[in-house]
Amino acid sequence: MKITKPTLLVNKEKCLENIRRMADKAKAANAELRPHFKTHHSAEIGEWFRKFGVSKCTASSVTMAQYFAAAGWNDITIAFPYNPLESEDISEIAKTTSLNILIESEESLRLANQLIQNPVGYFLKIDIGTHRTGIDPEKLALIESLVQSSTDKVKFKGFLGHAGHTYYSPKAEIPSIFADSVLILNKLKSKFGGIISYGDTPSCSMIPDLSGVDEIRAGNFVFFDWMQKEIGSCKTEDISVCLASPVVAIHEERDEVVVFGGGVHLSKEGLEENGKKSFGKAVRLTTNGWKSPVIGNVRKISQEHGIVQMPAAEIAKLKLGDLLGILPVHSCMAADLQGHYYSTSGEKILKIIKD
Repeated sequence: MKITKPTLLVNKEKCLENIRRMADKAKAANAELRPHFKTHHSAEIGEWFRKFGVSKCTASSVTMAQYFAAAGWNDITIAFPYNPLESEDISEIAKTTSLNILIESEESLRLANQLIQNPVGYFLKIDIGTHRTGIDPEKLALIESLVQSSTDKVKFKGFLGHAGHTYYSPKAEIPSIFADSVLILNKLKSKFGGIISYGDTPSCSMIPDLSGVDEIRAGNFVFFDWMQKEIGSCKTEDISVCLASPVVAIHEERDEVVVFGGGVHLSKEGLEENGKKSFGKAVRLTTNGWKSPVIGNVRKISQEHGIVQMPAAEIAKLKLGDLLGILPVHSCMAADLQGHYYSTSGEKILKIIKD
């Protein structure tokens, strides 16, 4: 495999191990794994999940649902608030696919009943603490009205929650966030019926026993990233993607190396570490992947440039045209920016192509 520009490498063996662990957790909790495919965006990688008994998936958009439906996935939840402007496309997918949408208001449910032509299921999106979208779980009259508005065409399935605030909470608080979330959702299930769909990689990775939910929708766990490592969801060696980035300039006097790998490859999402920003972690590439020890930090980033701060001893080992590996801060964003990936054994892995 000849790499001449920023290329996202995927270690299949690590991916399979990450999937296996989550599938085993779901099985132990008597829950179904409905992984969120927004992390990898790839029909080929999606097939890796089938080995572990996964037959349902989650998408983050109608376009993504179309892509995975065409790839043979016939039970899909679009985990994004229903957009009435896409009702025609939703109707088309629902002709051949068991499709679920998210509802969080009487108006959105009214429009779904009016505009969607083929049967779909709907989950009520419950705000379990992230405060991004969702219904306040205390608004029982609204929830009851939405449940009772179920029809044969637009049918109530249950309650869906995403504890996105685990990404920004101290590690010690994540068990209580999970427990509180499951309690909220189970109270609604006990009162109104349906199933509980729950998912976020930090809690689903860190909590030993995920009992209390009916399906698990975590997604990032297939790749993991440096953010998950810092949260405590994974170890460095569990991260299964790495951006191979050509070295294009070396500035020994500043302890800096410039790589071809910037915001359009990694995204501009970073982490604060001891008063400094990190947009990725530099590692040594090998003939079949990369080594886990971190040897540098991507401290600055622009559209095409990545500025990597490294010790002088590591810089001395480099020359122009060498490749550095960069472990991304957020693998979902980095993957979304790629046209395709390569496995560490050299096979091209195709992914969704955006309109």
